[in-house]
Amino acid sequence: MKLPSMPRGLAAGAARGAGRLSQRLGRGGGTALPGLVLTRLRPEATAEMARAVPNGVILVSGTNGKTTTARLVRAVLDASGARVVANTAGSNLERGVATALLNDDGAEVALFEADEAALPGLIGQTRPRVVTLMNLFRDQLDRHGELEHLVERWRAAVDGLDPATTVVYNADDPAVAEIAAGHPNTVSYGIDDPRAGRDRLPHAADTTECRRCGARLRYDMVTIAHLGRWSCPECALARTLVDVGAAKVELHGMDGQRLALATPGGPMEMSLRLPGLHNAYNAAAAAATALALGLSPESIGPALARRQAAFGRAERTQVGPTRVTTLLAKNPAGANENIRTMLLEDRPLHLLVLLNDRTADGQDVSWIWDVDYELLLEGDRLASLTVGGDRAHDMALRFRYGGLSPDRLAVVPPVPDAFDAALAACGADGGLYVLPTYTALLEFKALLADRGLAPQFWEDG
Repeated sequence: MKLPSMPRGLAAGAARGAGRLSQRLGRGGGTALPGLVLTRLRPEATAEMARAVPNGVILVSGTNGKTTTARLVRAVLDASGARVVANTAGSNLERGVATALLNDDGAEVALFEADEAALPGLIGQTRPRVVTLMNLFRDQLDRHGELEHLVERWRAAVDGLDPATTVVYNADDPAVAEIAAGHPNTVSYGIDDPRAGRDRLPHAADTTECRRCGARLRYDMVTIAHLGRWSCPECALARTLVDVGAAKVELHGMDGQRLALATPGGPMEMSLRLPGLHNAYNAAAAAATALALGLSPESIGPALARRQAAFGRAERTQVGPTRVTTLLAKNPAGANENIRTMLLEDRPLHLLVLLNDRTADGQDVSWIWDVDYELLLEGDRLASLTVGGDRAHDMALRFRYGGLSPDRLAVVPPVPDAFDAALAACGADGGLYVLPTYTALLEFKALLADRGLAPQFWEDG
């Protein structure tokens, strides 16, 4: 029997109390529990609170990059003087969105990153003003199923959008582009600089066939995984000219990049603190979203340039003489891009890889065999390697099959011990790269906080 909804005030009070208790007991930052309690007691609460935000809701979703892109959009909104409510800590299911709205204090606009599987439900709940669709890669197969399943859910959600909603989409992703193509109000973005292209489609690419006719796609330029300048040789589907294009991408290793965007409002040039080609995509997505909101083109570039990395996404922490750079690596596309970005550095590479298989990571870790770890072994670039986490031995086996000698590999499953071992292995070289899966990232961030080296993840705005 379905229970009646609790009155709004009583439900909100109970939810806030649950959040305070969670923090007091050290069980987390209260970024999800209040929303979970609230929506159990009053299922319509998310929709009610979303409708009360005067300038509407922005949803940002994709397999990779949504946290960083949402932070970049937030930077532009903040620079405009708007009062924003956002799920900054990255709790991106409905419970996290509900928690953020519950704690809202007179915001004018709402900005939420949305888990790709939760996006259709959140679209229905929030009736967004703008939806930003970034990319779809294989990730958490035991939770999401095959990529085709997510593609069909996104297509149905976009088909059901109000025509007035603006869909910002990545034209370089064939699946995302095909989903957005029929919507009447869109802003597209992509990478146009031919220097950013790679010579061939990687073996781990996901979308390689036409979504309309099934023919194998042809690529004139490949950027990341299956992203790039693509076309179908059998039908008219193709990557078209984009509204916001990265005309120039100059990567400067871990120090960031120089980016020039061509937009309908004129060119934007900026120096980003965020490294890697994936962050060029994130910046283009953020600029396109900001333009869709009607924000001034002159204000967008400077705001993006000021933004630092989100926690665990090329975040840097100084630990004594060692600079620790954390790069979330949760699927083949993201891990491969992290590796290529690290290889732009001219220093020896000391690496700590943390592999967990918990619910938020996906319990199937077979994806590590599609990561190009062999690139780290070319030219003897890898100075030290420590592997840790729940599935440390699986990761060790992956590197052994990749050709790494066992005497160059330390297997230390507990995260604190693995971190200490990796720091010791750095010696005087002074730089450590940490590649954790999602729950390992949370463990690692908590470890840094416990040692007084960084704030807790929910305090990272």
